[in-house]
Amino acid sequence: MSNIGLIIEERSRDIGDFLVGRLIPFRKKRMIGPFIFIDHMGPTQLGPSKYMDVDQHPHIGLSTLTYMLEGEIVHEDSIGSKQLIQPGSVNWMTAGKGVSHTERTPEHFRNGKVFTAHGYQIWVALPKHLEDMEPEFHHIPGEQLPRWQDGTAHFTMVAGRGYGKTSPVPVHSELFMVEVNTQEDYELKIKGELRGEIGICIVEGAIQACGEVVEKGHILVSKVEDTCTISLRPNTHLLLFGGVPFAEERHIYWNFVASSKERIEAAKEAWKAKTFPMMPSDNTYVPLP
Repeated sequence: MSNIGLIIEERSRDIGDFLVGRLIPFRKKRMIGPFIFIDHMGPTQLGPSKYMDVDQHPHIGLSTLTYMLEGEIVHEDSIGSKQLIQPGSVNWMTAGKGVSHTERTPEHFRNGKVFTAHGYQIWVALPKHLEDMEPEFHHIPGEQLPRWQDGTAHFTMVAGRGYGKTSPVPVHSELFMVEVNTQEDYELKIKGELRGEIGICIVEGAIQACGEVVEKGHILVSKVEDTCTISLRPNTHLLLFGGVPFAEERHIYWNFVASSKERIEAAKEAWKAKTFPMMPSDNTYVPLP
C-alpha cells in the first residue's frame, strides 16, 4: 500500500517513504529521533559593518550542537566556557537544568573584510532522567572525528554512532549525525547502518529518492527504516541525523525544552526574574518573548 498522500502545506510534502520539508520542527513532525530543532545559519556575507552577535540567552533540557561549514564563532557560557569554533569542529553544550550563553563573531574577523558564515545550530533533547543534570560544555576538534571514504563519497561521523563508527562527542542518547560529501553520482546505503528515525538535510546538490528529485534547502524525514534507494547527484553535500525517539512528548518554548510544561514555566519565570544562571562575563540580556 502506497504511503503517498500526506501533504503538509508549510514547507513539506509526502513523496513515499519520506516527508520533505525545510528544517525542523514541522507542524506534523516535531522531532526526528531526539533532534528537536535545526537552524540553518547562512550562508551569509558578514562584515565590515554586520557581524554575528547573539546576546546572552538561556536553555534548559537540551544539548546544542554547533557545526560550522564556513566562518568562525566564539561561544561563551555561564559555566565559564569560552571557545572558538572553526569549520569541521563540534561545540556540544548540554544545558541540563539551566545555562546561559552568547555566540559572537571573533575579534580577528572584525577587521573590515567580508567573510562567509555558514553552519548549523542543532538542538538535541535530553532523556527525561537527565533533564535536570548539571550543565556541561565540550569542544571536539575536527581531526578527532571519524572520517572514511566509500568510492568518491567522503563521510564524517559528527556525533553519535553509525556505519560502524562512533564520534567522541559525549551524547546522552541513541543518535547519529553524519556528514556526506560526494563529487560523482553515488548510491547511499542507509539500511542497517543507522538506527532509529532518519533525517536527510541537503546542504548542496540534489538527491533522488522514491522517484523524485529533491534539491538543497530541504530535509527529508524517513517514515520507515527500510527506505527507498537514495541516489546522490554529483557535488552533493548531506547531513544525515536522527536516532531512537523518546517515549515521552517534548514541549518547546523559545529556548526551553522539557518533558513537562511546569519545568518550562519555571524556567520562564527564572529568566524574567534574572534568577536563572547568568554569565559573570557578560551583562547582555535577551528578554523572554
